[in-house]
Amino acid sequence: MTNPVTIVGAGLGGLTLARVLYRNGIQATVYDADASPDARPQGGQLDLHEHNGQLALEAAGLTQEFRSIVHHGGAASRVLDQQGTVLADVPDDGTMGRPEALRGDIRRILLESLPAGTVQWGKKLLAATRLGQSRHELSFADGSAVRSDVVVGADGAWSRVRALLSAEKPTYAGVSYVETYLYDVDERHAATAEAVGAGALYAFVPGRGFLAHREAGNVIHTYVVLSRPAEWFAGIDFTAAAVARARISAEFGGWAPELTALISEGETDPVLRRIYQLPDRHRWDRVPGVTLLGDAAHVTVPGGEGANTAMLDGAELGGAIAAHPDDVEAAFAVYEEMMFHRSEAEAVAAHETIDLIFGDGAPDGLVNLFNGNAEFNDATELDVAR
Repeated sequence: MTNPVTIVGAGLGGLTLARVLYRNGIQATVYDADASPDARPQGGQLDLHEHNGQLALEAAGLTQEFRSIVHHGGAASRVLDQQGTVLADVPDDGTMGRPEALRGDIRRILLESLPAGTVQWGKKLLAATRLGQSRHELSFADGSAVRSDVVVGADGAWSRVRALLSAEKPTYAGVSYVETYLYDVDERHAATAEAVGAGALYAFVPGRGFLAHREAGNVIHTYVVLSRPAEWFAGIDFTAAAVARARISAEFGGWAPELTALISEGETDPVLRRIYQLPDRHRWDRVPGVTLLGDAAHVTVPGGEGANTAMLDGAELGGAIAAHPDDVEAAFAVYEEMMFHRSEAEAVAAHETIDLIFGDGAPDGLVNLFNGNAEFNDATELDVAR
């Protein structure tokens, strides 16, 4: 392939694509808005599934590297009621096929597998412009610009590359998460650490609750989940951490203190994560020289497949380009056909998962799932930190 591939976004999907291309002798450059790979936290733990995330890492030749960063025991799950009573408890016996690892560690092994200079940092994309035929220009905030015949938008929910293909923009999904952390939990937050256990904790009633996860390093990472209009959250000043923490805590009056401590005793400023989505059946007509992957193509509610799907997108797109090195349009067409069908099915499943976890039947749906229908367990890990 004579034309190098230009990738916008050094998330898990974009880096997986770059790595698969590199393994096939195809040149790629990744442009990312962050000033460096360590410019900001990369989120919490992810469970990588056999049929997508792990498959992508296999295509990238990084299976052994992934095994070295797995948090053993982290795939355990339990459901508690408002009073802290355990309703379901599923240990991590190593047979679930979805080992846990920190998103930052997964990103690190991908970055380390690429030649120096593959990722260009400090390149915030301002606009993507069609120049004619398959040629496009990318203009960055630092005043620089590049032109390319092969552009892949891996730039997330608010992708600027998407405008070359689709007029769709994400809309608010009616739910937001408030993120916080506890540290040195066994000593400083013993009751909460005992409640959370070794892996993931779900404590929900319809429309609200806690999703917490014990991470490596004696850390509990929490998302407080609230189904509220965007205007409700706009009325909370999240720049005043104590005020925001108290306002969110007030939504859980009467809950067990070991649960409310997840927010009331949070040791980081609470961060609001509004959830946005594209239509479940987001598609576009083939436009020469450009395509999308991950959230740029199909952001939806976090039902457990977001990062996994982005990585599989990258692996499959890289494989398609490698199989059609002299015909990128054929490669893009093959990839998009696969991706459209998969992403639609996964968006529908994500909504079903969200409804199961904190819809009208919460917590009974999740309790029944864990206690009597283990075949669906892979769908119950919320991938909220994409």
